Amino acid sequence: MTLPEVLLWQQLRARQLHGLKFRRQHPIGPWILDFICLSVRLAVEVDGDWAHSVAGNPERDTRRDAWLRDRGIRVLRIPAQAVLANMDGVLRHIAIEALGYAPEQNPSEQNSSLHLREVDRLLSAGETEGVGTQTPNSADARRGSGSGR
Repeated sequence: MTLPEVLLWQQLRARQLHGLKFRRQHPIGPWILDFICLSVRLAVEVDGDWAHSVAGNPERDTRRDAWLRDRGIRVLRIPAQAVLANMDGVLRHIAIEALGYAPEQNPSEQNSSLHLREVDRLLSAGETEGVGTQTPNSADARRGSGSGR
C-alpha cells in the first residue's frame, strides 16, 4: 500500500467512519480494490501519479470501473494528493457518497481549516503531481496497484 492508502485505511478501519465497514485490498472478480464498503456497494480507489499515468492504466481503470458499475458497485476515485492535503475533507466526501447525505461533523473535522470544496478542487483539477510516486520495484507495482490478478 502507498502512504496515502495507509493513512486513509487508518481512518476507515474498524468502522470509524460513521459505522461503515470497509475492507482493504479486497479481491472482487478479476480486480483488487483499494477499499470497499460492501453494505453500500462503494469502492474507494486512491489514485497516485505513477500507478495511474503509466501507459494502459487509465484504460484499465475505465474497464474496471465499468465492470464494477455493471455489478452495482460505485467507484469513488480520490487523488493521493487530496488524502495527504485534506484527510477530513476526503473522509467527508466518502461519507457523503456512502450515506447519500452529509453526516454530522466528525470530532476530528472541528479543527480542520480545509473543507470539502478543497477536495472537490483537487479532484476536478487532477492535482496528484509528485504524490504517491512509486518506483517500478515497489511492492505496490509488483502487486499491480489494484489491477487484475
